[in-house]
Amino acid sequence: MARAFTTKAVENLKPDPARRLELPDPGLTGLYLVVQPSGAKSWALRYRFAGKPVKLTLGRWPVMGVADARGAASRALERIDRGQNPSDDKKAAKAAAEPSRDQLRSVIEVFLARHASRNRRPDAVAAMFRREVLNQWGEREIQSITKRDMIQLLDAVVDRGSPVTANRLRAHLNTLFNWAKGRDILQINPLDGVKPPAPEKARDRVLTDNELRLFWAACEDLGQPFGPLYRFLLLTGQRLREAAEMTWEELDGNTWILPAARAKNGGEHVIPLSPSALAILQAQPRIGRFLFSTTGNTPVSGFTHAKQRLDRLMAEAANKDLPKGVEPVVIPRFTIHDLRRTAATGMASLRFPPHVVEAVLNHRSGTRRGVAAVYNRFDYAEEKRAALEAWALHVAELVE
Repeated sequence: MARAFTTKAVENLKPDPARRLELPDPGLTGLYLVVQPSGAKSWALRYRFAGKPVKLTLGRWPVMGVADARGAASRALERIDRGQNPSDDKKAAKAAAEPSRDQLRSVIEVFLARHASRNRRPDAVAAMFRREVLNQWGEREIQSITKRDMIQLLDAVVDRGSPVTANRLRAHLNTLFNWAKGRDILQINPLDGVKPPAPEKARDRVLTDNELRLFWAACEDLGQPFGPLYRFLLLTGQRLREAAEMTWEELDGNTWILPAARAKNGGEHVIPLSPSALAILQAQPRIGRFLFSTTGNTPVSGFTHAKQRLDRLMAEAANKDLPKGVEPVVIPRFTIHDLRRTAATGMASLRFPPHVVEAVLNHRSGTRRGVAAVYNRFDYAEEKRAALEAWALHVAELVE
């Protein structure tokens, strides 16, 4: 008669590299030690219930020892004798531990995978949901969220001084809820009838010549990687994220080819580089695939702190030699996106026509929009290069 399992015997059992082993415990009928080819061991109970064979995994060795395995198997066999299936209890416990598919966290996870992944910046959408919504509502059923909840959430974001963020959050949530309605998860979008919580004014901020001098000098003190990146944005008029995520593969001589997958309007954009802009890129340390980076493996980040430091450097330079008793110079607030508007305005002031400036900015409006765009495939490559080189020379005259 085979001897019952002991701790030492189980420890000494060797796996078969070619197949899984199921070794019956002579000490208790139905209890098996399962030995995987990898050497992992676990306990299982085999029995019949309602005429069908059932296998119930009890636990892993050595967390569950020999005595514990026999105890668990004995309790399961007692339940079987009473007409109860212990496998059903395990399934119920697993289902209780798993989050409901209607929990907001679960719905957002599916939404991000199936819908928001087509967004130009799905990571930004995910970060906003995580920061503004999931921390407080992640475990709630999506159907329990009301219009009043939405209004209170958006009002709180406005009250903390982030009205534009509140508008963006409303837009992303509205897309989420409409998507959920389309999949029969929701019957009513709680944002129906809820307007953007804060008015947004069209910006018209353009840096003055003196501000451009202060900006250029401050970028020198700002250093890598933000100083060169901000100067490059001023010279080219391109979007921050598109430039910040530029890779070396996108450079072709003195031209930057922005692929359609990264462009905001979904079309490939060819940007001629002036000698000044190209010199900035060529001076970047080649430590990986990204030009503006601290690691080379990921694009630059931390724009908020960099902009705050830039503002301080410009203010310090503006007030450096100010006589005592004179009111300090205050530079009106501007955003990095205002550099794009400044470049566009500068090229227009140099008498380059609107359609050329639009081509530089990769705008789809006016002469480059709708039916007109279909019949106007001309790239304006030479005109764009002339405009950007003229603008770069103008900036050089101002700052040098």
